[in-house]
Amino acid sequence: MCVHKYTHRHFPSLFPCEVSDRHTQTIARAQKGQNELGAGQLFQGKISVKKLNMFFILLFLASLSPLPFKYNIRGLVEHLEGQDINLVGCCASLVQNLTFHSYYFAILFPIPYHSTEDKRPGTPINEYAQAQLQDIIKKMRERTATYKEKMTDPVISSPEPSPTAKEVKPEEHYCDMLCCKFKRPPVKEYMKKMKLPDSIDAYTDRRYIGWLFLVTVAYNWNCWFIPLRLVFPVQTSSNMIYWIIIDILCDICYICDLVIFQPRVQFVRGGDIIVSKIEMKKFYRSTLKFRLDVLSIIPFDVLYVVFGFNAVFRANKVVKHLTFFEFNDRLEAIMDKAYIYRVIRTTGYLLFILHVNACIYYWASTYEGLGSTRWVYDGQGNMYLRCYYWAVRTLITIGGLPEPVTMFEIIFQLLNFFSGVFVFSSLIGQMRDVIGAATAGQNYYRACMDNTVSYMNTYTIPKIVQNRVRTWYEYTWDSQGMLDESELLEQMPGKMQLAIAVDVNFAIVNKVDLFKGCDTQMIYDMLLRLKSIVYLPGDFVCKKGEIGREMYIIKQGEVQVLGGPDGTKVLVTLRAGAVFGEISLLAASGGNRRTANVVAHGFANLFILDKKTLNEILVHYPDSEKLLRKKGNHQRVSLSPGSRSPGRGTADGSAEAERKRSSPLLSPELPMKALGRGALPIVTHGFNLSQ
Repeated sequence: MCVHKYTHRHFPSLFPCEVSDRHTQTIARAQKGQNELGAGQLFQGKISVKKLNMFFILLFLASLSPLPFKYNIRGLVEHLEGQDINLVGCCASLVQNLTFHSYYFAILFPIPYHSTEDKRPGTPINEYAQAQLQDIIKKMRERTATYKEKMTDPVISSPEPSPTAKEVKPEEHYCDMLCCKFKRPPVKEYMKKMKLPDSIDAYTDRRYIGWLFLVTVAYNWNCWFIPLRLVFPVQTSSNMIYWIIIDILCDICYICDLVIFQPRVQFVRGGDIIVSKIEMKKFYRSTLKFRLDVLSIIPFDVLYVVFGFNAVFRANKVVKHLTFFEFNDRLEAIMDKAYIYRVIRTTGYLLFILHVNACIYYWASTYEGLGSTRWVYDGQGNMYLRCYYWAVRTLITIGGLPEPVTMFEIIFQLLNFFSGVFVFSSLIGQMRDVIGAATAGQNYYRACMDNTVSYMNTYTIPKIVQNRVRTWYEYTWDSQGMLDESELLEQMPGKMQLAIAVDVNFAIVNKVDLFKGCDTQMIYDMLLRLKSIVYLPGDFVCKKGEIGREMYIIKQGEVQVLGGPDGTKVLVTLRAGAVFGEISLLAASGGNRRTANVVAHGFANLFILDKKTLNEILVHYPDSEKLLRKKGNHQRVSLSPGSRSPGRGTADGSAEAERKRSSPLLSPELPMKALGRGALPIVTHGFNLSQ
């Protein structure tokens, strides 16, 4: 009560002890609103106006204190507990019914109403105090709203577990057919998948390549059957309708390609990929391909009405050759073994030239008269097969054909021989290039093997070493199909090399506990520095007593840690994903010797990271360096010297990790320690072959 007296003595106009008539009416209205809103149920017992005024006075003083609000409230609570005031009811009423307490604020902090009727003469008006009180009231209301929100929606979660989300099952669709129901996806899903994008990436969009395949089929139909229908009597009144239907389908493919697909193909201008519809249309219309496409869809077929059904009016369909070549390029880009398609395509070129030559020979025979001479077709047997056989023997210059008699036959045969020599020789040369490119890697492997064997024979290398060298060559070639992948990667920019390294080896290195918590960019830089080495069965990865200067990560295969009195007891078998030698790598003082032998159990592909390379990387990543040093010191302290394997710590913990097969980023090198003692140092094709 001392606080109340103090405030009354210093602020008599703001905190009156006696409530005026107007204030009494305000209290009555507040109590009425309290009863209507149910706020009165929150008070347990009767609270006098005096005690309620004291509660709000203390709350006001607590808000003015420089201490945090929660500490002021704590003092207020301790004071009110001794005054027999139901604090819970007051706070709940304050939070849930702001309208109710606004009347009490009007009692405690009256704002003078400056009107001519109410103004008392001689009463001083302190505008500064009035402004301060209005600001205090505003802040109190904001705090009240904040605490109300916290009480109604607390931040602390319920101890009950959150309900699990129900799996949304896709809607099932069925169609009735006869007496059965068949499950089928809705038509809308098909339409979403088949929707054509606004712009097409010709290099990656498989749908575009599929469309080019349809256009290529239509183009090949026209190329093969227009000459056939032009010279051979294959069009009759009974099958004419089928020829017309197929021709219409081919024309529809041409028109759709011209109107729908080609104007949507992206292009590059000034290094930027243009995807604007207007720009793509303008670019397509400015190319030669657009002019040829327009020429190929001109309907000269309407002349059938005047001149009859003659395939010569469809000759313009064969000018759409650029689409055919584009399809070849796109298909070869996505095929793993593109040389197979090149062989098939070259064979198709040869067969098509023979087909055209057979058609020309039949036309020449009809021009001279069937069976008029021994050179022309005599009209016996299957006309197409007989003419095709003649074309094969003529173009390949087999000989044994009847001699031409007339001047026309002689000139025709001379032209046929000349064209056959050039065309056939060019096709044979192209076939040789295709097959040679397909076997270039095999030829390089054989050349490297022969040169290495010749070198070892010259210097009388022991047979044991020679056999191990041959084994290494054969295993490396069989496992990855090449000897040196670094040559391929050197042609690429650094970003592409990093992308390939991350895609191939990041999953393996990321499993190593030693590098967990390190900067991801540091791991990326380390991937480019890793050196891949293939160890043959029985090769020593490291020997007891050696100075440890590198660490090893098993990429593929297994290694065994040997110990015991005679050094032949298998202490542990490390598999793909395991790491050893990291303590020697992280030792700041150096001189950490291996305490056991590590031998490759079979063919083992290991990543090696030496100490110098790691230090060069860690210069740019001080936080990762501190973390690695800390892990190294922890392992060095936790492992006793007698039980520690050669540099192996517990940081890996993945001795039983799953094996993961993937091609190495860098070319595996032949291990130097695997070639036996007494061998001369050998340097061939970038591989060091020494003791």
